[in-house]
Amino acid sequence: MPFYHKLGKIPHKRHTVFKKPDGSLYYEQLFGTIGFDGMSSNLYHEHRPTQVKEVRGSYSVKPKIAAENNIKSYRFKGFQVKPNPDYLESRKVVLTNSDVDITLASPQGSTDDYFYKNSDSDELLFIHKGTGKLRTHLGNLDFKYGDYLLIPRGTIYKIDFDDEDNRLFIVESRRPIYTPKRYRNWFGQLLEHSPFCERDLRQPHELETNDEKGDFLIKIKKQGEIFDMVYATHPFDVVGYDGYNYPYAFSIHDFEPITGRIHQPPPVHQTFETDAFVVCSFCPRKYDYHPESIPAPYSHSNIDSDEVLYYVDGDFMSRNDIEAGHISLHPAGIPHGPHPGAVERSIGQVETEELAVMVDTFKPLMLTEDAMEIADETYHTSWLDENH
Repeated sequence: MPFYHKLGKIPHKRHTVFKKPDGSLYYEQLFGTIGFDGMSSNLYHEHRPTQVKEVRGSYSVKPKIAAENNIKSYRFKGFQVKPNPDYLESRKVVLTNSDVDITLASPQGSTDDYFYKNSDSDELLFIHKGTGKLRTHLGNLDFKYGDYLLIPRGTIYKIDFDDEDNRLFIVESRRPIYTPKRYRNWFGQLLEHSPFCERDLRQPHELETNDEKGDFLIKIKKQGEIFDMVYATHPFDVVGYDGYNYPYAFSIHDFEPITGRIHQPPPVHQTFETDAFVVCSFCPRKYDYHPESIPAPYSHSNIDSDEVLYYVDGDFMSRNDIEAGHISLHPAGIPHGPHPGAVERSIGQVETEELAVMVDTFKPLMLTEDAMEIADETYHTSWLDENH
């Protein structure tokens, strides 16, 4: 949940006359979620935002399922996803259910020829490699390595990369994504024990206002299809807005880990939540300081959720043979824990430099054909002792 933000010029009162210098009207739009009950912003446009000239057609981007019901642990080698010049074509869904798509992408180019809007899902982009600018109809955000970009559903955007070496870990959520409610008071303010606060969230700036007519292609994702829709006016024609519904950025490097005398459970790393899954950030931190503590995580049973861990950087103490860009999947129904030797290696260690993003889903995840192309089929045997 972000906080109130105002950018550009707006009238004194909502739903009142707001005139341009020539005496004609700016056009108001309520950009809201969950009917009229969720977060919203009031936008003011140079032109009516409803002027569709043409629907050129659509094409499916639904993931192709390779395993619908899975109980085997997997490792996927994410950096084996091949780079692609086009931003949308580069996105490969590897794990999916009715609530969320977990996607890898290695786009080489910016979205020069079209605008993009996901009408079904909030998008959480984690920047593993690359720098650039997220440009939206609600303002721009600069990004770099380690940034989360939270883009609410319905946001029209372009993404500009500074070069061709880019790697993204993307979570598309059919449910709104918020900050964890246990870190907020009843007013929505992040509390003192939260591992981050409002000043760590970066709001849009550089509002682009284009007063242009012509043919403007917006690729709109809806229910697994991309629709090519041509609008008569430039999508970035907002002169001002205010409210709570807008994209924002948060750097994983600004997450302040919670530690203790003994090993802390995964919820202390929670960064975002929905009612269908949570997202956690595992960051460099001091280890437990009880004199007999075991820093390595204890084995635990995944009975109610699938656990996905995306490895970003550093030394992953609890796993063997893990590299940056790998994804581990530990499905519901079976226990998992440190690899052989990890517990013993951890004793006496005082800190970790690991960096990873975890997604725990409350419904089982299906594996896609794109996932199986980068899968390690032997990973589930990596907990066996040597004498087995």
